[in-house]
Amino acid sequence: MEIRYCHKCKTPWQSEMRRPGFKETCPVCSAYLHCCKNCRFHTPTAHNQCYIPNTDYVANRRGLNFCEEFEFREGMPDTKGESEKLKQAKDAFSGLFGDQEQQDAPASFDDLFKS
Repeated sequence: MEIRYCHKCKTPWQSEMRRPGFKETCPVCSAYLHCCKNCRFHTPTAHNQCYIPNTDYVANRRGLNFCEEFEFREGMPDTKGESEKLKQAKDAFSGLFGDQEQQDAPASFDDLFKS
């Protein structure tokens, strides 16, 4: 069985239970453990950010929820992959629009119509 970690501080969660209680918090950072960010079905690109269809909408993905489908994500949360995806997106954006310097904004409304 793999170790499970808090999504916020990466502290290992050790328990005999298969999943944390609805209101259980991390002993180090007090983040809720029964939340979307710790669930193995949390998929940011999926509808409702959940791999399981027809789940209830959860506004705060880091807050506690009462989802019966919750299964604790195993292993260390992938923060490196997210930063790599962000870098790739920024590079693609720069490829489309270039690294253009922004022009100074006009000082007044009349400056908009001067050539």
